[in-house]
Order: sequence, then C-alpha cells, then structure tokens
Amino acid sequence: MKGAKSYENFPIWIVLLSTILSLSTYAIGIYVLLWLGIPFAILYIIYILWLEVRLLKGSCIDCYYYGKVCAFGKGKLCALFFKKGNPKRFVARKISMIDILPDFLIFIFPIVGGVILLVANFSWIITALLVILVVLSFGGTAVIRGSFACKYCKQREIGCPAEKLFSKGKTRNRR
Repeated sequence: MKGAKSYENFPIWIVLLSTILSLSTYAIGIYVLLWLGIPFAILYIIYILWLEVRLLKGSCIDCYYYGKVCAFGKGKLCALFFKKGNPKRFVARKISMIDILPDFLIFIFPIVGGVILLVANFSWIITALLVILVVLSFGGTAVIRGSFACKYCKQREIGCPAEKLFSKGKTRNRR
C-alpha cells in the first residue's frame, strides 16, 4: 500500500460503491430475516442503526475525514450529527477482533437465520441469498477496502487501529 496517493476527499464513485455494498448486505439480511418473521427483521434494522451510530460516535468523530468525503461517506454524515472529536484519540485506539465482532454480526445474524430456514424448509432463494451475502460480506468488502478505500486513506497514513489489526499477520509472514 505504500506509495499510493491518499485522497483528501474520496471520489463519489467510491462512496457510491461502498454504500451500495453496505445497503445490499443490509437489504439481503433484512429480507432473509423477514422470512423468519417481522420482529426478527425489525430487531435487525434496529441493530444496523445502532451499529451505524456507534461507528459515527465512536470512530468517525475522531477520524481525519470528519466533515470530509471518506470512502464510506460517513465523514460528512458524522459532521451533520456529532461534534468533532480528538484525532489523537483515533490514532491511539487499540482494537481487537472482539471490538469488531459487532460488525461481523451484521452478516452472521442473517446467515444463522437463513440456515434455520433451510433446515426447516429448504429454499433455493434463501440458499442463493446466503451465497450472495457471503460473497458480498467477504469478497466485496475485501475489494472495496483493499482496492479503493484503505489503499488511498489519509487516516491509514496517520494511523489507523484497524489497519494495524489486519496487517499484523502480513507483518509476521514477511519475517
């Protein structure tokens, strides 16, 4: 990733791509959980909203891209709802896999619900949606972050706890 020019404001097409990925993941999750019942879908929507607010309040307020166009469109959005935090706090944060578990639950909840549905009554629609969800959650996210977002992120250059967490294995493998 060294040598790539970082963006002061990300191009809108990257924001659209990452937003479409997130919204597609959310929509598939909601649809799958609707098959279990409306209460499950409503709880999932509440969880999504909680997770987004948690991200804005817990990370985005301290990010370099606060008030700017980040790869995920959250810098500008955050500035509409929350006061700017302390950028030094962003760099100093330490995160672990436990800290990002809530992010993984966005895709795990619908997968579990879908598996329950498949066991109870097999459906090709649910099977296809679960496959798409896995591909989007892992493959899509990896492409967006690796090729378009993190690669050109100014905050990564300054210091990003997520980049430190996910590059640990790469650093060990180079030795």
